[in-house]
Amino acid sequence: MLNGAWQRTGSLLCVGLDPEPSRFPGALANRADAIFEFCRTIVDATAPYASAFKPQIAYFAAHRAEDQLEALIAHIHERHPGLPVILDAKRGDIGSTAEQYAREAFERYRADAVTVNPYMGFDSIEPYLAHEGKGVIVLCRTSNPGGSDLQFLETGGRPLYQVVAQLAAQKWNASGQLSLVVGATFPKEIEVVRGLVGDMPLLIPGIGAQGGDVEATVRAGRTQAGTGMMINSSRAILYASKGDDYAQAAERAAQETRDKINAYR
Repeated sequence: MLNGAWQRTGSLLCVGLDPEPSRFPGALANRADAIFEFCRTIVDATAPYASAFKPQIAYFAAHRAEDQLEALIAHIHERHPGLPVILDAKRGDIGSTAEQYAREAFERYRADAVTVNPYMGFDSIEPYLAHEGKGVIVLCRTSNPGGSDLQFLETGGRPLYQVVAQLAAQKWNASGQLSLVVGATFPKEIEVVRGLVGDMPLLIPGIGAQGGDVEATVRAGRTQAGTGMMINSSRAILYASKGDDYAQAAERAAQETRDKINAYR
């Protein structure tokens, strides 16, 4: 599905959906379905320039809008078939609890992929892999500065993030369902991870509001085919305008971001 989206759209852009009602334009004020309507409008405006969407579950759950998240993912599947939906949940638990998180992501929300935390090891990831054809995106080298507190700890002479990358690529990925999160704020680490995992897809947050460099990111993370990345931008697209022209502004921002990424592929 992801390969098809890359080829069909000619885009590596993933649009992150982090809806914050306090930043919505006045036209959506006091609407019970404001979160759904804001995100739906963004999705429809940016879909021509995106190869994936990534709703962050906390932005929905904090406002008791899980039903709007369900409706949004259903809308994406219906109106924009073939564009993967990544549920950004960063789940991390073992056994029967992980099974329930997997059901939440893939059966309740009908996401195509989910982000997970590998800190508790493979048995916390394995239940997600039981859902055939679904993607499991493992945190590896995250875009936040504090990620270095643990991810750079020496483990057998290597930083921990490299151990995670190698385990994911060589030991855990028998079904071909795994991907890794590597932040655009660390292009040197993107290059290292790409060297360790071959053509495994990378979800790369951190361009736009977090300041990651697009050129450095693409040059470090592209595969020989010029794909291999879901480069995520959220706030820079969602809030490109504070006014009622937010959809048009988001469309322009998405197109500009896609074109900038493609300039270095």
